[in-house]
Amino acid sequence: MSRKYKFLDQSKLYFVSFATVYWIDVFTRELYKQILIDSLKYCQQKKGLEIFA
Repeated sequence: MSRKYKFLDQSKLYFVSFATVYWIDVFTRELYKQILIDSLKYCQQKKGLEIFA
């Protein structure tokens, strides 16, 4: 599976999913949860990411 995703049509909606290595508990550890939230906020502010969830 490619690690370099290319979203060629910026006007379309894409479904993105991911898995973690070794089933790390991302949403129960505050540190990991905050890193994920900060990353999404960055992409919203700097890259125009829109989240529909």
